[in-house]
Amino acid sequence: MAKRGKNKIEWDNTDWEQEEEEIIWVSKSEIKRDAEALKKLGEKLVDLTKAKLEKIPLEEKLLEAIELAQRLQKEARRRQLQYIGKLLRNIDVEPIQDALEKLENKHQQQQAMLHKLEMLRDTLIDNPEAITQFLEQHPDADRQHLRNLVRAAQKEKAQNKPPKAYREIFQYLKDFMLED
Repeated sequence: MAKRGKNKIEWDNTDWEQEEEEIIWVSKSEIKRDAEALKKLGEKLVDLTKAKLEKIPLEEKLLEAIELAQRLQKEARRRQLQYIGKLLRNIDVEPIQDALEKLENKHQQQQAMLHKLEMLRDTLIDNPEAITQFLEQHPDADRQHLRNLVRAAQKEKAQNKPPKAYREIFQYLKDFMLED
């Protein structure tokens, strides 16, 4: 507020400072970045299968828009993705992002498990003592079947034959470990 005195104008900044503290200015660029991020989230949702979409908490209107976008192509799909982004702006996207992240992490965990099984298979074939250690850790494993597979894989490796037993060991380990 301005106060007038004789030939002087004094500005009282207290009101202006209070208003300034309450208002949080967001730049136009930041708004655009947020909108683009939501649009990309929408694209990820559109790329999911129906089974995976069911695992994500989505509103009915958003789910319908996603299903429609999955059927559309080219320009219509682009417009539908923009619409999905608009719908996402009006809801809390954190639960959706969390569920999507869990789905992606599940895939990564499965890949890591398969890599561990491959390394275990290689260790079992290369190191005869590893079989004993594995059987001590997993007493439910079929000892004779595993030893026969390892012996056959070693024989195939020595004779440069196709790795049939090598694959069978992996399949056995995969079935056994996922069963636990």
